[in-house]
Amino acid sequence: MTSLAVMELNNNNNNTTTNCSGDESRNEDREKYLRELTKTFTGIDKPLKNARKCDTLTDLIGELRRTFDSDHVNIEYVNHLMLSYQSNPAEWRKFAKFDRYRYTRNLVDAGNGKYNLMILCWNEGHASAIHDHADSHCFMKMLKGQLMETRFAWPKNAAVTEDSKADIGNGQTGQEEVEYNGDELEELSRSTMETNGVCYINDTLGLHRVENPSHTDVAVSLHLYCPPFDVCSIFNKQNGKRTKCKVTFWSKFGKRESNNVN
Repeated sequence: MTSLAVMELNNNNNNTTTNCSGDESRNEDREKYLRELTKTFTGIDKPLKNARKCDTLTDLIGELRRTFDSDHVNIEYVNHLMLSYQSNPAEWRKFAKFDRYRYTRNLVDAGNGKYNLMILCWNEGHASAIHDHADSHCFMKMLKGQLMETRFAWPKNAAVTEDSKADIGNGQTGQEEVEYNGDELEELSRSTMETNGVCYINDTLGLHRVENPSHTDVAVSLHLYCPPFDVCSIFNKQNGKRTKCKVTFWSKFGKRESNNVN
């Protein structure tokens, strides 16, 4: 190889390294910007006037990807998009995977690493643990049935009391093993979500638990988390104990994850 060729190769490698570093820095700035917004954004109740509406799930995914290409995502517009989409079972049924014993988290779109869009399926009486959202935004839209959301204040001592093998995607809480003396979590509110309704929460607004109150009907919900996360915290209602928890998926893009096959 000639010295000129070696110089060109080194220059290309340096450019690649610089581009990768630049992309990582840009992504970090995006995440920081989004997390800062959780301190002030509280959600909107109605779609924005004269803003684009998403007629199909495919439209919603496409517009979300375009929106998240920006370095400064308009989180109010993201909320609007979730409000504007109207549930059509023919579009989301292939992603809706149920389990007899626990609710399931089914990834629909990974958003190029900038968000996670997923469908959660709730059989009769299924409920989540009380949990936070790892400094991210959480939008939840009802596609079918009803869900009840109960919000709680953060415990006075919000330090993580233990690391565990708990996995919120597999219904494992890991909270029964260690004694912990703390105050019961304060309940802030309860609300029931109907089909096509949207609710929003972030860690500044509190913690929540979501459950299907019906003993006869299933429920299906569409969730958007940004930035995406793979670890959150779950909380014991009686004493406020906080436990780190992995976040996994029951299925991805309509196909069952192998680690969830019994």
